[in-house]
Amino acid sequence: MSKIGNIINTEITKEMKKSYLDYAMSVIVSRALPDVRDGLKPVHRRILFAMKGMGQTHKASFSKSAKIVGEVMGKYHPHGDQPIYGAMVRLAQDFSMRYPLVHGQGNFGSVDGDPPAAMRYTEAKMAKFAAEILADIDKQTVPFVDNFDGSLQEPVYLPSRIPNLILMGSDGIAVGMATKIPPHNLTEVVDALLFMLNKGKVVTPEKNAFDIQKINLLEDKDTFIRAPEVSGFEVETNAEELIKYIKGPDFPTGAAIFGKSEILKAYLTGKGKMTVRAKAETEEDNRGRLKIVISEIPYQVNKANLIEKIAHMVRDKKIVGIGDLRDESDQRGMSIVIELKKNAKPKVVLNKLYKFTQMQTTYAANMVALINGIPKLMTLRQILLEFIHHRQQVITRRTFQELKEAKHRAHILEGLKIALDNLDEVIETIKKSKDAEVAKTNLMKKFSLSDLQAEAILEMQLRRLAALERKKIEDEYKAIMELIDQLVSLLTYPEKIIDLIKEELTEIKNEYGDERRTKIFAQGVDEFSEEDLIPAEECLITLTETGYIKRMPLGTYHSQRRGGKGVTGMTTKEEDDIAQIFSCNTHDQVLFFTNKGRVFAIPAWEIDEGSRQSKCHAVINLINIEQDEQIQAVLPLAKQNGKRFIFMVTRNGTVKKTSLEKFANIRASGLIALKLRDDDQLCWVNTTNGDDHVLLISYEGKSIRFKETDARPMQRDTMGVRGINLKKGDFVVAAETFSAIQSPPKDKRKKHFRDVVVIMEKGLGKRTGLKEYPLQKRGGVGVKVANATTKTGKVVAAQIITQKHRKMIVTSKKAQVIKLPLKNIPRLGRDTQGVIIMRFSKSGDTVAAAACL
Repeated sequence: MSKIGNIINTEITKEMKKSYLDYAMSVIVSRALPDVRDGLKPVHRRILFAMKGMGQTHKASFSKSAKIVGEVMGKYHPHGDQPIYGAMVRLAQDFSMRYPLVHGQGNFGSVDGDPPAAMRYTEAKMAKFAAEILADIDKQTVPFVDNFDGSLQEPVYLPSRIPNLILMGSDGIAVGMATKIPPHNLTEVVDALLFMLNKGKVVTPEKNAFDIQKINLLEDKDTFIRAPEVSGFEVETNAEELIKYIKGPDFPTGAAIFGKSEILKAYLTGKGKMTVRAKAETEEDNRGRLKIVISEIPYQVNKANLIEKIAHMVRDKKIVGIGDLRDESDQRGMSIVIELKKNAKPKVVLNKLYKFTQMQTTYAANMVALINGIPKLMTLRQILLEFIHHRQQVITRRTFQELKEAKHRAHILEGLKIALDNLDEVIETIKKSKDAEVAKTNLMKKFSLSDLQAEAILEMQLRRLAALERKKIEDEYKAIMELIDQLVSLLTYPEKIIDLIKEELTEIKNEYGDERRTKIFAQGVDEFSEEDLIPAEECLITLTETGYIKRMPLGTYHSQRRGGKGVTGMTTKEEDDIAQIFSCNTHDQVLFFTNKGRVFAIPAWEIDEGSRQSKCHAVINLINIEQDEQIQAVLPLAKQNGKRFIFMVTRNGTVKKTSLEKFANIRASGLIALKLRDDDQLCWVNTTNGDDHVLLISYEGKSIRFKETDARPMQRDTMGVRGINLKKGDFVVAAETFSAIQSPPKDKRKKHFRDVVVIMEKGLGKRTGLKEYPLQKRGGVGVKVANATTKTGKVVAAQIITQKHRKMIVTSKKAQVIKLPLKNIPRLGRDTQGVIIMRFSKSGDTVAAAACL
């Protein structure tokens, strides 16, 4: 014993170990980790409980945040005001919480990392969603404990009607452990819970705590302790089944998750790393410049820091091609605009942004939560199952409390009925009594009433003696007895509690359910191919003479009768004309052959899609051609097997055949396809099988048909051989390859044919049977394909069609387009002029290109 009290001698290592463990458990249990039942940490639970005590529900008016913080700090949470305010602010941020629990008014921070205004300026109240977490808390549904000074009581956890842990997620660092649970979509989570409830079964305890019929509910004051033992619930399910309903995390900021295997791993083990990418799209502004617009960013990424990082990367030249960077976010949503320089490649810039900035992040899930005060790494199945157990317990206790209240009311009503049945005697007894206590005693003895019943009779007002009032008492008693039967049935048959959980969850889903914000992609980023996102569908691709290109859906143009004017096909520059139009599949490889004899390749889906009247995008942004290099021929190449060749035709009539294998791996910088003379240029390319026939058609209306075998296969860097002998000023405008033998159709009833469609400059056209073109040796002058006059103009397009072709699209140099059925074009001889296919809206306009579909 000393002047300062008892001194206990102990080893410092033991004392430090004990003190540190006590501190660690305090941080784990009372600060950093959420409870699996209500998904809340102590500070969040105390904030909501204090707001309810203040009457700050979603229906109330706003109250100063300082007032709420003071209530929480003074009654339940003996810590600093700033941590409490910070926790409340997060509950109000729609970019932090998938479903905010606090409705804030004022500056509550931003996704740019801006701090909230001081608590004396902001106001708050509970959000409507928070009412579901506090529902039935006044019905003895959860245990209460003393607060820090023993003056008040606070709940150990809240009777949440929603699976708040998996919906809101949680982040926390304790001592020796941490938690990081991603938020999810309510609709999907409820669907998974309903699946489990329908598939599982109730497990009734072997020994019930007591027989409910033998308990005197009128005298039992501690309902929570006396509540019956709760039945359990079991279900045979796994993460593979649950992921059919819960696709993955659903972040409040949207974005996209890549790699479903990591999501499944997190659900199976409680741990997993998910790659999250921002949502970015390439657009064209009014000046024709390309820009990247970021509309969604990964969860918990600071937008201002992201923009600053991009600016630093541009300054340090780690990312080239960016001309301007600005934040155009407003009340309509997020919009980070990255303007690209003229020669920049959008795909290259975007990939570097993903690589070097937080436009791509990794979310490392670590689903640790408290179960009965014990931290545990939990799987998705365990979290959902614990919530079901929690709701079973809450509903059982709520039912028990409601039964107690109902029996209490029924007992009083029974006393009132006795008084009304013996009204005169009751009045006479009261009149003869000395005072109220004597009157109560006399009533209890004479009519065998309880203390509660006698007290209720003495407090009964005279108006209750009226006939209608007596009827109300009888009706109320009848309704109370029916309610008691229902409540007893709930406690007797636990399966009915499961049905009630289903009803509550369905109501919550209908009330608060919404669409998923975060997209889920099955492949990881490393194994991910953008082609997997693109549907395989037919499309039209248009190319102008100055190298502008766009892709359109096949149904862009509606069919018309021949001789019409068509519609505007695109917005072009005054000095630009349409050069080519062709159809292909979005999954085809498109080969671009240039005037320098080089070839480049990109997938068709990488060509930007546009509307009918939208402008094109420069080909130079898609492939690495030089400034003075022009596209001369385009070849859509489907994925196919077997021995194939690429057959090339130049403007001056030279032909060349090269094995398709030579073009298997085309570099980004291109490959040499053929050597050209200075006065010649490549104009047409197609694939052959080695035994096809070739048809060449010239501008002056000449044509020649010869066997493909007349031209031997050559290497890529060779010049080729003569295909047709042209007069001075004439040049090849079309070339076709086709099988020498026409295969008969499977359906003998269907008509089959092979015709050559020829389109002239002035909009005239015709069809001619392929058999009218005689087989010759290559290098000859050929035969007439049409009678080209000043009325018709020269030949500008030709194509072989079969019964499989249905429509034709013709486009003019001024971007006028018409789509018409091929059956409207008559079959005529070779030496004819044809009929009017298209009339022009603008004077001086002529046909530029045509394609059969």
